[in-house]
Parts: sequence; structure tokens; C-alpha cells
Amino acid sequence: MIAAIQAALAEEMRRDPTVFLIGEDVRLGVFAGTRGLHAEFGDKRVIDTPISELAVAGTGVGAAATGLRPVVDLMFGTFLYLAFDQIANQAGAMRYMFGGQTKLPIVYMTQNGSGSSAGHHHSQSVHPFFMNMPLIKVVMPSTPYDAKGLLKAAIRDDNPVVFFNHLSLGGQRGEVPDEEYLIPLGKADIKREGADVTICAAGMMVHQSLKAAAALEADGISAEVIDLRTLKPWDEETVLASVAKTGRFIAVDESYPVCGGASEWAAVVAEKGFSDLKAAPRRISSKPVPIPFSPALEKAVIPSAEEIAAAARELMAVAAR
Repeated sequence: MIAAIQAALAEEMRRDPTVFLIGEDVRLGVFAGTRGLHAEFGDKRVIDTPISELAVAGTGVGAAATGLRPVVDLMFGTFLYLAFDQIANQAGAMRYMFGGQTKLPIVYMTQNGSGSSAGHHHSQSVHPFFMNMPLIKVVMPSTPYDAKGLLKAAIRDDNPVVFFNHLSLGGQRGEVPDEEYLIPLGKADIKREGADVTICAAGMMVHQSLKAAAALEADGISAEVIDLRTLKPWDEETVLASVAKTGRFIAVDESYPVCGGASEWAAVVAEKGFSDLKAAPRRISSKPVPIPFSPALEKAVIPSAEEIAAAARELMAVAAR
């Protein structure tokens, strides 16, 4: 995953001289995704900043509004709280407030989610905050292939994009073509086809869902796993088509249940796919507590493959009754 992000950034910076990288320790590359870029592109296009997320996010807004394409690395997802005003009040609203007279081609890139025992300040899944904001696109890949294609598409988009790379997926391996490719924002991917139950997820939860699907297969239950990839706009059409086939729906999201991603997906399926459902949709989210530092407690808080599989078995039993 890290190498795919490096490749996406390097290719886009070579292709377009208006693309530049800004953030704390981006020359060093704390998460390695930006490592090596300074040696090729120099001080004016790989810019280290002071430790002030609000100022860095605002600098990106000004640069984007005046014709550049900044990629703003804000490190941990929870650090977005410190940049919230510039992202929500400026980046997300400026095109509308200016009557469409300007573009805001800016990517906020950050590490999101738990699983590495980094504690509450570094392990929260904050993507629902940005799903809730008008005119901001939200991306969360689960594989190196998706990460590269989505990041390149995000950099070329004329709107603000928040790109969440899961903290625990940096070493995730997968095939990435040598030739250039883009993945359109807003298009989901069916990672595993099935006939009995639809499981919808993103990021690390895709891998948990695939583990659950493999366990369910041993019970004779065929689970379809959909990787949304883009959380806003999200691919309702693909999800609803799957639910029309399976009649059962499980939404899995690492954020909290209230106003979380799973809540949005389940609500839309209940509203638009009600006649296709054989049982009520199920939501699986993290427990509503601060993310523990303890590995054992952290594991208990976030959704697991076992929890997803159990929910699928319950849905099958409900339909049977």
C-alpha cells in the first residue's frame, strides 16, 4: 500500500507541475508514503511545515483556490479535528460561496483507523465527519491497486477530497499494473460475489468481511462483499442491486454507530431497497467508547470477522423462520 501511494504521488507530480505536497515531516515521510519525493522534486514542491494542522489545511485551501493542486498530508485522522475549520468552512464551501467562479482541487491525505494499538488520539475512524459535509469527497481504499488508482483520481478532481489510508494497511500487498490507470470516484468494487447476504464495507473492514465470508462458506452461506472504496459519493446502485439479489444486508464500518458510515448505508438500503429485503438490515460498528491502547481491549472494540459472520447467520435464521 505504501509503495502504491508513493507511485501515485510521484506520477501525478511528474505529470502536472501544479501538484505539490505539503505537511509535517513530508520530506522524511513518517508513514513512508511521501518518502523520496523531496529528492526528486525539491523544496518548492515538497514542503515541510510547522506543527499547526489548521494552518497547513488553510494553506492548501489558498493554494488550490489560486490554481495549484496541493496534496496536504495531515498524518493521523484524529489530527483532522485540529484542521476542521479550514476543511469544513473553507474548502468544503468555497466553490459554492464564490458561485462556481473557482475550483478547489485539494487532497487531504491521512492515516485513519485502529488495529495498531496507537491509542485513542491516533486510532479513531473519523471519516463520517467528512461524509456529512457538502461538496467534500471521501475516499478509503482497501488494497494497493485501489489506493493508487483512487489517489490519482482524487488529485485530478476539481473538488476537495479527503483520502483515508487505513493505519493498519500500510504493508498490505497486492498487484499494481505498471501502466497508468485511474479508478473513478464513487464506484464500488465487488470483492467477492455471493447469493445469500450482502456485506458492505470499506478500508480494513473489507478484509474482515472477506474473512467472515470465507467462514460462512463452510456453513453453506454465500456472502457477497462490496468494497465501497469511495464513501462520498458512494455507489448506491451497486449495493442496491446486490441486495435485490441476496435479500439480506449487513453494513460494516469501523466508526461509531451513531451517524456512522454503517448507519448511512443501512438507512438507504431500508429506504430504497425495502421491498427486496427478507430481514431487517444489520449495522456492525465499533463500540461507542474511546479506542483503548490495550491490544486486547482494542480488538474487542472494533468489528471482527467473527461478529460479521454471526450477524449473517442470524439474518439467515430470521429469513428461514
